[in-house]
Order: sequence, then C-alpha cells, then structure tokens
Amino acid sequence: MQSFLRSSFRFRSFAFALFALVLGCSLQATPGTLKKFTGRIETCEAILREIQSDPQLAIPAGVLRQAKALVVVNQVKGGLVLGLQYGYGVALARHADGSWSVPVFIKAGEASLGLQLGAQRIETVYVLNDVATVRKLFNGRMNIGVDARAVAGPRLYEAEKVNADMLANPVLVYGRNRGYYAGATVKTGWLDRDDPANWDYYETPYVLPELLYGDFVKAPAAVRPLVDFVTSIAR
Repeated sequence: MQSFLRSSFRFRSFAFALFALVLGCSLQATPGTLKKFTGRIETCEAILREIQSDPQLAIPAGVLRQAKALVVVNQVKGGLVLGLQYGYGVALARHADGSWSVPVFIKAGEASLGLQLGAQRIETVYVLNDVATVRKLFNGRMNIGVDARAVAGPRLYEAEKVNADMLANPVLVYGRNRGYYAGATVKTGWLDRDDPANWDYYETPYVLPELLYGDFVKAPAAVRPLVDFVTSIAR
C-alpha cells in the first residue's frame, strides 16, 4: 500500500510544491491556524472519550477491535424551514500492522426541508468496517447510508448483539441520539475530505489517502492523545 501511494502521488506532490513555490506560497501554518485545528482535534477526542465513558453510549470492544477506521464528527444543526447541518471531524485509519494513522481532517454536513426551530449540536462516531468503505472518502463526498450502508451500532450494554451479521455492515453509527435502536438503518448526511485543512495543519502537500495509509507525516505532539486513546480502545 505504501509503495503504491508513494508512486501514485509523487508527481502530484511535486506539482503542488512547485505550484506553491511559483506563487510564493508557504505550507507553514500560522499560529492561529494551528490553534484552530488543534482545537478541532481536541474536541473530537473529547467527543470520543465522553461517548466511551457512558455505558449507555459506549462502543463495545468487539466493534472497535475489527474497525478499519473511525470518524468522529462535531456538527451544529439549525434553521427555520431549511435545516442546515454543517461541521467538521477527523478520520483515523488502522494500518496493516495495527497502528493508527494521524487524525485527518474532514468536513461533514446535511440539509433537510421542513419546519424546524433552534439549533442542536450533533456528535457522531462512525465505525468503518472495511477498507473499501474507507476508500470512498478518497473520491470526495460520501453519503452515509447511501454510498455505504449504515446502521445504528450496538452499545456497550448491548454487547450480546455484536455478531458477524452486525459487523458485516460497512458503517456502524454511534452518537448521543438515542432514537435509533441497534441494527436500524440510518442516513446521517455526508462526509467529505478537507485537504486544505490537512495541508495547513500538517504543513505537507499530501492529501487524505496518503495521510490515512502512508507514513509520510509523523504525528505532532498535539494529536498524540487522540491517536493513543484510539489505539488503547481498539486493540
């Protein structure tokens, strides 16, 4: 996988670096940018930790052990007639040796029609169960429940529901919405790659596929707590 990524994206990386040089651009992020994106990573870490600390919400160990990737999303939903749901998140992929990638920034959103008032914060964890589903993020926007079948995942207190049929679903969905019961089919909006955010934060021309499955970027100190926590709960 790594050799393929290196050869496939070498020219693109060179072209990007040359483009930045010609325009007099720099890949070095400003302190404000680093603080903003570090805050996003810390928020996603807090979401995952809070979900795992609540037996009514926690993801069972049996689900986490077989996960090929985790996506943690923080969104705000609000509106009057047109409901808009937009936010950010991070994705981490499991490598062949069992280690986890750096958190890769993504965008997330949803739109709906109907009478609705106020705003709501939505925190969601997606467990991606096969590499083919993770690869759907490579091409841009992925619609959860449309491009990949998604069902509500069993909670820790429902560990007896973790079985081969449940784990065969491409996406298991977890979050603070208790309206779904385990196994119910769900559609929860879209996920999309956010390469500009990754370029700024990691100061690299590499994009989502290389960051998820390559070893080109070492994890900065600020992302280590999230990577270490994912490693500890998914082993």
